[in-house]
Amino acid sequence: MLTVGQRFRRPEPRRRVRDFVRGLLAPLPRKNCWTIAEHAGDTGPDGMQDLLTRVKWDDADVRADVREFVGDHLGDAEAVLVIDETGDLKKGRHTVGVQRQYSGTAGKIENCQVAVHLVYATDAGHAMLDTALYLPKSWCDDAEHRAEAGVPQQVRFATKPQLASRMIATAVTAGLPCRWVAGDEAYGNDPRLAAQLRQMRRGYVLAVACSHQVITGLGGYRVDALAAGLPATAWQRVSAGRGAKGYRYYDWSFTALPHAADAHGGHHWLLIRRNRRNGELAFYRCWAPEVVPLRSLVLVAGRRWKIEESFQAAKTGLGLDQHQHRRWTPWHRWSTLAILAHAFLAAATTHRSRPDPAGLIALTVNELRHLFNILIIEPTRRRCDPLLWSVRRRRHQARAMTSHYARQALTEP
Repeated sequence: MLTVGQRFRRPEPRRRVRDFVRGLLAPLPRKNCWTIAEHAGDTGPDGMQDLLTRVKWDDADVRADVREFVGDHLGDAEAVLVIDETGDLKKGRHTVGVQRQYSGTAGKIENCQVAVHLVYATDAGHAMLDTALYLPKSWCDDAEHRAEAGVPQQVRFATKPQLASRMIATAVTAGLPCRWVAGDEAYGNDPRLAAQLRQMRRGYVLAVACSHQVITGLGGYRVDALAAGLPATAWQRVSAGRGAKGYRYYDWSFTALPHAADAHGGHHWLLIRRNRRNGELAFYRCWAPEVVPLRSLVLVAGRRWKIEESFQAAKTGLGLDQHQHRRWTPWHRWSTLAILAHAFLAAATTHRSRPDPAGLIALTVNELRHLFNILIIEPTRRRCDPLLWSVRRRRHQARAMTSHYARQALTEP
């Protein structure tokens, strides 16, 4: 299983984690410990549940192995670390981290669980790297609730930008090649995250609200007011990359912000995107250690959408949001194994050294998962199916007995 076998000392959990990930990759209608155990040929879910709850292994170490694997297969000095959160709707209030809060997935306040994710995006492909469960302050301050959910004592309240900051710092410290960071308004509106990225010398393109204030050579402005005063010549039509329906063209404008310079140096810009059909505007605060062209900033902004593709693939195909565990450790272990499965598929769809044949589109993660199941998982499963082995054994015994009695009849006087 990639390079994670070393994290499991005994052969039983190594086999379990292999079967568990195969279950996540398989096209099961619903993914939980029962269905994954049935797919693996187990008589019950106890073994899979033990893997998530009682077996000793560190999910952070496994995610470190996944990060190294992704770096080996997708590593690119121009890579973008994309940060975003996703919410999973839940009932009740006993599942760890659940309360009424805003969910970007639902687009409104719901009873849900929210997690921050980190995705590695390059020209060759994109893969999920890391995750952190957001624990609301009400949970952090409730000792009884924490104890019931198994939240470790050292866990303290952290905002979503703080969680993202920790994951980015971990990836950069580990030597993962990357040049940029991209995120939405939840992260662009936090000045401490931007300051940390400048300290790490990582460029960023972070979305900000229309009410965000910037200081130009002519004074302070709201970004929407600044956009309203731009002349027609300030806009350029540039593609933000390929989408499902071809290249995504928008009108872009960027303005240098010389008065935003700080102790870390570098260059600051305000980047504005305008939809060519309806005129809708989006705003980004940008920074880089050196001067970069508009096209570079636009491509980084476009890479941010890769995390949405990763969420869709991980949820619809790998069961990222289908766990049925209420406690801290099982949640992180389930999410880690889903990330591992996604990284495997993402690396396998990389085409850096083997271009697609003329006229064929690139293989997607979902298509590869389907092919992997048909060509690898199902044939192996049928070959190892205990029921098939039993049928084959009985047939072999019947043939052996028939041959024995036939030979015996021939030798009788």
